[in-house]
Amino acid sequence: MKEYPPENIRNIVLVGHSGTGKTSLAEALMFVSGATNRQGKIEEGSTISDWDPDEQKRQFSLNLSVLPLEWEGHKVNLLDTPGYMDFMGEVKCGLRAAELALIAIDAASGPQVGTEFAWRFAEELELPRAVLINRMDRENADFFLSLSQIQAAWGGKCAPIQVPIGSQQSFKGVVDLLAMKAYLGDKAEEADIPEDMAGQAQSLREKLIELAAETDDTLITKYLEGEELTEDELIAGVRAGIRSGTIIPVLAASSTRITGTRRLLDSAAALFPSPADRALKVDSTEIAADASKPLVALVFKTSADPYVGRLTYFRVFAGVLKSDSQAWNANKSVAERIGPLYRISGKSQEAVPQVTAGDIGAVAKLAETQTGHTLCTRENAVKLPPISFPDPSSSAAVSPKTKADLDKMGTALQRIVEEDPSLRLERNPDTGEMIISGLGDSHVDVAMEKIRRKFGVDLDLHTPKVPYRESVRGSAQAEYTHKKQTGGHGQFARVALEVSPMPRGSGVEFVDKIVGGVVPKQYIGSVEKGVVEGSREGVLAHFPMVDMRVTLYDGREHPVDSSDIAFKIAASMALKQGCEKAQPVLLEPIMDMQITVPEANTGDVISDLNGKRARVLGMNPQGTMTIIEAQAPLGEVQHYSADMRSLTQGRGYFSMSFSHYEEVPSHMAQRVIDAATKEREAARA
Repeated sequence: MKEYPPENIRNIVLVGHSGTGKTSLAEALMFVSGATNRQGKIEEGSTISDWDPDEQKRQFSLNLSVLPLEWEGHKVNLLDTPGYMDFMGEVKCGLRAAELALIAIDAASGPQVGTEFAWRFAEELELPRAVLINRMDRENADFFLSLSQIQAAWGGKCAPIQVPIGSQQSFKGVVDLLAMKAYLGDKAEEADIPEDMAGQAQSLREKLIELAAETDDTLITKYLEGEELTEDELIAGVRAGIRSGTIIPVLAASSTRITGTRRLLDSAAALFPSPADRALKVDSTEIAADASKPLVALVFKTSADPYVGRLTYFRVFAGVLKSDSQAWNANKSVAERIGPLYRISGKSQEAVPQVTAGDIGAVAKLAETQTGHTLCTRENAVKLPPISFPDPSSSAAVSPKTKADLDKMGTALQRIVEEDPSLRLERNPDTGEMIISGLGDSHVDVAMEKIRRKFGVDLDLHTPKVPYRESVRGSAQAEYTHKKQTGGHGQFARVALEVSPMPRGSGVEFVDKIVGGVVPKQYIGSVEKGVVEGSREGVLAHFPMVDMRVTLYDGREHPVDSSDIAFKIAASMALKQGCEKAQPVLLEPIMDMQITVPEANTGDVISDLNGKRARVLGMNPQGTMTIIEAQAPLGEVQHYSADMRSLTQGRGYFSMSFSHYEEVPSHMAQRVIDAATKEREAARA
């Protein structure tokens, strides 16, 4: 494949709900362009983009794939993305590498949950969009019903530039409203518009002309004066409208029959924006797609391979990246050695000498560079905005199945998180568990399967432990004398402590109120150590103690037998006795939740929250959605991702962060204490 200038490149990300035919569409476009000699099928596991064994097993996309093709003097880089909600991180990556988001919609189902998310993500980036009403050959396919639903959701700027000829089994081609010609069959043979469609086509064309004219003062003047726009003027107006977002073109196709796909590629070449049309602005600097400018490239995907190592996918926004050269990582402020460069097509790699402005490529074995980083020149360092990933909503604790798995677990987890930054990995300091978080249960499960397949590490998943705490509600005094005689020097220390409550979030405060040196200064530190260590295990269920003041007010030493260890033990035991007398209570973590749901589901969601001991703090309508602010105990919402999906048919989403600790209601506390006691006994057995 030859090198193309930026104005002849089209970077198109395929997005939309799962099952709308994005992968089949990519396969059809590759086939009709001659990039492949046969059309692969998802059911057979023979598509170019779904090459991962996990994708072939599940029969839907899990990863972003890059598929380049050539069409009428243009290079088109297709970025096929998953539609399943748990893998929206890949969609975010694809959107940052493209000039246009092509949103696929099933002609029988209309806009769905994934459509809404894809639209919202593209809108956040102010990315031009086009809509393809796909699968026109399906039973119950209805182009005009889907169009009316699209326009109801996103307005009249969603305008057809094609209409289908026939529907369902009788779908046989499209009418192009710009050329006012019919294109029939998989070869897109030109024909006259069917007579029964001529009036409808002319009416829709008039609306399109009006939208196109509004993009340019000269065109709107000509239009208002009643003059006819030429076909070239109409194309220029539509192209400008797509670039600015004032026109969202709507097209029709059946990817499995290949009908409409050639005209889609024609439209991409003639109408869709090129890298040269969309300059980036970083602070006050404008970055144009110009090969003569200094290098600026964004890493939009990282793939971990046990044999090749890390494979880094990048999009060049300016300049040229050459093989066997050096680039500056602006995020890490380090130089990266660039080895061989590759043009990627699914899983295949073809070595290329360089990748120029506007194009997409890959490089292996970069040491420091990760997804979202910018590669540039040291002299003209530029840092592009990082890729914004959705917040994780599902967490699981990870443990190795065998000792051999334990040795390799840390490295394997780290590499899978580098590959997919929408995963989060952390060790919970309170429970000691390794926690992996993702966008849903399936997201985490797939990550574990990848680790097993790529790195040979078997890991178990289970619900993370809730990091409960203990505290005291009242004040109490306690003293303890540690006395031990074993021949020779013995051990002696007496410690008297007062335990009292403090406000939530205060931790443990130690106060020395010794008068007259009854506890010598050299032992005060040992008493404090005993208090700190003793507070790590509470008196109810051995959870850490917090939010209390421990005051040392009396004690006694022995001139021969006292020691640091003796005072430490005495302090620890006195603390335990004091806490037992000071009305100990169990505390649970309370989470701040921001839940965005369709207006129609608000009542169901609030009812469900009430059943989870949550407090609803407020509701803010935002268009057709409602944002619910709430607080809920972590123990009640650990599996909220699945509940939310069920309550809102996948349309709702939420974010959750730690807020504070609160007392557990007494009837719930006893259950937690009993469970912790059983677990402790089982561990000892």
